[in-house]
Amino acid sequence: MPGRDGGGAGDATGRAAREAGGGALRRTLTSRDLIVYGLLFIAPMAPVGIFGTLQATSHGAVTTVYAVATAAMGFTAYSYAQMVRVAPRAGSVYAYARAGLNESAGFLAGWMALLDYLLVPAVAYLFSGVALHAVVPSVHAWVWTALAVAVTTLLNLWGVRTAARVGFAVLAMEVVVLGVFVVSALVELLSHGARRGWAEPLTGAGGFAAGAVLSAVSVAVLSYLGFDAIASFAEEAADGGGEDAGGGHRGDGGPERVARAVLTCLVVAGVLFAAQTYLAALLMPMSAAELAAHPAEQGNAFYATVDAALGRPLHGLVAASKAIGAAFAALAGQAAAGRLLFAMARDRRLPPGMAKVAAGSGVPRRALLGAALVTLVAAVGAARRDDGLALLSSIVSVGALTAFGLLHASVIGWFRFRAREPAGLPGVLRHVVAPSLGLAVVAAVLAEASGTAQLVGGCWLVVGAVVLVVQHRRGSRTGGGRAGDGAGRG
Repeated sequence: MPGRDGGGAGDATGRAAREAGGGALRRTLTSRDLIVYGLLFIAPMAPVGIFGTLQATSHGAVTTVYAVATAAMGFTAYSYAQMVRVAPRAGSVYAYARAGLNESAGFLAGWMALLDYLLVPAVAYLFSGVALHAVVPSVHAWVWTALAVAVTTLLNLWGVRTAARVGFAVLAMEVVVLGVFVVSALVELLSHGARRGWAEPLTGAGGFAAGAVLSAVSVAVLSYLGFDAIASFAEEAADGGGEDAGGGHRGDGGPERVARAVLTCLVVAGVLFAAQTYLAALLMPMSAAELAAHPAEQGNAFYATVDAALGRPLHGLVAASKAIGAAFAALAGQAAAGRLLFAMARDRRLPPGMAKVAAGSGVPRRALLGAALVTLVAAVGAARRDDGLALLSSIVSVGALTAFGLLHASVIGWFRFRAREPAGLPGVLRHVVAPSLGLAVVAAVLAEASGTAQLVGGCWLVVGAVVLVVQHRRGSRTGGGRAGDGAGRG
């Protein structure tokens, strides 16, 4: 099949790296481990911080916002599930764009994803540091932030299974806290009734406003950033062995396990998000109109609701859960960033030293330390600024969304042009219509991004393009290609 060579060429890269002494990642992650990493990165209570903003923007239809956002992100999850079967490689969207489009598109996809994988953990670390500083004011937020980076980096260096086990314990704690909130909210509703109509979180106050809901969806999809990190562990998902068409290791179960984990993670997150926002909206002391009139109250709206309706102790429990959970969301993000750096270094797109795998732990130690260093500088630097959290939060989305766009284009490119899938309605729906809709969602959300985010994302893209041009010129002068240069070329 003409396109198969593009997908298998990444294996030549992997073989070249192993022959150079880089080593290979270990296939030890179970389906549970993969889902844990995805849910950790997202965080089960991710809506807490933006609940008030979404409630105000959607005119009270916050639960519908999350239902629509889950459906919208379903297109991206579906594209990941399609491409992980084609190119089950560490680096996820970087490998997919190489296979479905070309080498240059792959580099740019990986470069833009790096912006997300390096800065989202920085935001999470900073959030954790700020929360712990509120508990122990005598210790500055930047100290707590640095400590969180150090602890989670050590766990990641210890080994992927160890980090997954600790992550599972933290995730279980977060789910228990969410469960306590749900049960407490139900008891309060059954005992004293709702503060507004039972259908209002679905229809909004004073009638459904489609424009307002769609505007809020553009913000809500940011709650899901991170589920795609699961695909970065494709070379560490346990499987049944075997080789793919390019001659490299391609197990029977690994890619399917990753695909199922991506879809499962999105569905679980969507259900958790909808449930908690529905209950919070019914108990919220302020109306959506009042929140819209007082923007300063929006960031604390969820906590204010818990405090007023369910009591101060639960408020503290939710806050502590968010503080701890944020640090371990960063753990998952840092691990994904390390795999992306590893994959790009293995293909000689970044310094090849980061493609080394530690013999004892089986993790890309240098790539992890590189990701940790960048994240540490960004997180601690932001912690020392009064506007640090707002600044980082405003720019994290553009990298991921741009990479998502290239992912959708890769599905079309691979199945319709490289693999030359036979014509037929089912194939058109799966591999043209679905990714095109996903691309439209990504474009709409990018259009709603802040000016700062668009500027930073644009500058990062320009820097990546310059690096790409320099690499091509060096390759032309030496007369040799890079390992894996054939990937994605027709």
